[in-house]
Amino acid sequence: MKLYPFVFGFCLLITNPLWASSYQLKQLASGLGVPWGMTFISANEILFTERQGRAGILNVVTGKIKPVSGLPAVFVKGQGGLLDVAVPADYQQQGWIYFTYSKNVNGQGATTLARARLKNDKLQQWTDLLVTRSTTSKGHHFGSRIAFDDQGYVYFGVGDRGVRPNGQDLTTHAGSILRLKRDGQVPSDNPFVKNTNALPEIWSYGHRNPQGLFWDNIHKRLWEIEHGPRGGDEINLIEKGKNYGWPVISYGQEYWGPVAVGESTHKQGMMQPVKYYVPSIAPGSLLVYSGDAFPEWKGNLLAGALKLQHLNRITLDENGKAQDEDRLLEDLGERIRALTQSPEGWIYLSTDSGKIFVVKPD
Repeated sequence: MKLYPFVFGFCLLITNPLWASSYQLKQLASGLGVPWGMTFISANEILFTERQGRAGILNVVTGKIKPVSGLPAVFVKGQGGLLDVAVPADYQQQGWIYFTYSKNVNGQGATTLARARLKNDKLQQWTDLLVTRSTTSKGHHFGSRIAFDDQGYVYFGVGDRGVRPNGQDLTTHAGSILRLKRDGQVPSDNPFVKNTNALPEIWSYGHRNPQGLFWDNIHKRLWEIEHGPRGGDEINLIEKGKNYGWPVISYGQEYWGPVAVGESTHKQGMMQPVKYYVPSIAPGSLLVYSGDAFPEWKGNLLAGALKLQHLNRITLDENGKAQDEDRLLEDLGERIRALTQSPEGWIYLSTDSGKIFVVKPD
């Protein structure tokens, strides 16, 4: 069993004109693996995953961490492992916790959606809801974040698994956003249910590697952020049945030289991003801020950046068009992996160096 260190770390006081007042950045934990996903399961407890295949519960008041048992065997290779964890708004009533992870299928990793219940720090009734048809021999682009809408559906993303044509291939789950009922059944109104040449779980396709997914309950829309190649990270509004273009259109370049990826940046029938990043920031997460702690941020998109190591903030108009961008916490010098918002509107973030922080008003 993993023994977690007790670390209730340093506190920085930061004054920033983007906020109404100064705010604190406080380290709550360190010494973890890669804390890939985080979700609040009570007012003071965060359930987090580590990509290496572990999970724990962080008490945000005391800083103490309890290990969680009952996890399945996880296929840990490259970017694969234990990935996201999320709970729907009615978690306290129904008790299901949702996970994505890479599962060993004939020696290759398949991004998998599962759910379980938590009792006495042990996961019980673990059930794989969908073992995706996405395996390749490569160790990257597994996805995968989870989001819930207000109609009882769950969404999650799968990357192209390092095989570019997968993005346009509806016979694989790779390169897609998927939509299911919470029990794993396929909704009858999914866009490709009646298409015998497509998988019925697909909601949208043409994605390279979705690393953030979030349902905006105010405006009833689904946001996604994904890795482009060298340049061309994208923020997208996800719509039913739409093609987001990868690898046919892209704002990125090949890694081996100054050569554009794909045919162009636009093509009829393929969706344009709300925003793209050149150079890439390498996004790790996404949320729509809805708290009262920082009222100036309400309705803004927040994304953690891995390569450029900051917290990315995007302001939007009422139609979901990107307006301004701010880059915060650059001096922290950390690859920001996961984000979650507490009931009081504080922002919690994890880093690839194994730390968890909170940003709250001073």
